[in-house]
Amino acid sequence: MEQYAKISCTSRYVPENKVSNQLLSTMMDTSDEWISSRTGIQARNIVTDENTSDLCTKVAEKLLTKSAKKASELDFIIVATMTPDYGTPSVACLVQGNISATKAFAFDISAACSGFVYALSMAEKLIRTGKKLGMVIGGETLSKVIDWDDRTTAVLFGDGAAGVLLEASNEQHFFNEKLQADGQRAKSLTSGYVQNQSPFYKETSESLGYLQMNGRDIYDFSLKDVTKNLSEIVEEDVDYLLLHQANKRIIEKISKKINVPREKFLTNMEHNGNTSAASIPLLLDESVENGVLELGSNQKIVLTGYGGGLTWGSILLTL
Repeated sequence: MEQYAKISCTSRYVPENKVSNQLLSTMMDTSDEWISSRTGIQARNIVTDENTSDLCTKVAEKLLTKSAKKASELDFIIVATMTPDYGTPSVACLVQGNISATKAFAFDISAACSGFVYALSMAEKLIRTGKKLGMVIGGETLSKVIDWDDRTTAVLFGDGAAGVLLEASNEQHFFNEKLQADGQRAKSLTSGYVQNQSPFYKETSESLGYLQMNGRDIYDFSLKDVTKNLSEIVEEDVDYLLLHQANKRIIEKISKKINVPREKFLTNMEHNGNTSAASIPLLLDESVENGVLELGSNQKIVLTGYGGGLTWGSILLTL
């Protein structure tokens, strides 16, 4: 009998340190009105003594507790992140070790703000080909790659992690997807460039570790390419859309362009900011917790990520 995948549990974790727009206005030339009116962001959570693997481990532990599953039952762990602790080991391997998921293989996916959608797509295929239980987490500590003297980026981003358990089901829950990338526009958003300091390296290279973004390019890409992607995925009876939480204006314009009521677009960027790969699963778990979404309800939702790479993609599924 054919095997399908379903989301059986969700969880999230954000650092305790809440940074308001008002606080940022004491650190740089900005204001709450300027930030909130342009982005919808009012606050974000910033780590003080944690790294990405710490946040993701908390999510993994919560998923196991809420689901009453054992770490030894996991077949795989996938973490989507653009801010790993190290180049290697992967965040997923650190999480695997921290929770003693000795049977699980583990790896990271780097697709920036599309990372969770990319990772969920991969995980769904693993379940369909025979795996029984997997964990997919999006986690970021973007605060460590932000230039805190650059108000154009520093006001946008936050830290956090969230994820899901994916397990085998006799019923189909994933119905359509469209993942895309365009490396010709890769320089529109960059982060973490590592300077080659080898004595054999003959070219000069400047180490630009901070996140750098061409805001206009990303805005135009979101309205053109992401809108087209969504229009090819969304069905008339979709209940809710969970888009990457970057900017309320983008979501409002996409809503109009694809002719889907704004109230079907769930948001939480007001208190989380842009958390890259963590933003969609954070919104998913919050929406389950507050009762808007219910696992096992067969509600039809669309998850859409877009960001650095450039990468973008959508998945249509039922809960």
